[in-house]
Amino acid sequence: MSKVHVKTGDQVVVINGKYRGARGKVLQVSPSEGKVIVEKINMVKKHVKPRQMGEPGGIIDAESALYASKVQLICPKCGRPTRIGHVFVDVKGKTKKMRVCKHKDCGAQFE
Repeated sequence: MSKVHVKTGDQVVVINGKYRGARGKVLQVSPSEGKVIVEKINMVKKHVKPRQMGEPGGIIDAESALYASKVQLICPKCGRPTRIGHVFVDVKGKTKKMRVCKHKDCGAQFE
């Protein structure tokens, strides 16, 4: 198993390739492949066959996966793309691993 630095629901920015600079929300993460699906990024045409009676088939637009190394997390506090670090925080007697913004002037903790 490999780990991915982003989670479902995170805001990310694409840092490399055709969609460089585009921002979106992570819809799905596949740690085994090291890929993520980002909302409205890497759109492809998909041919869909009707599955039930009366359901239309045709060509639809769908998001395709891209490598997780091509996206960078956007800090929810400062709004800038950032690398993330981890710290252990004591919350109600339990130790919890939190993600931290690596910008020197921010340092925000988030889940």
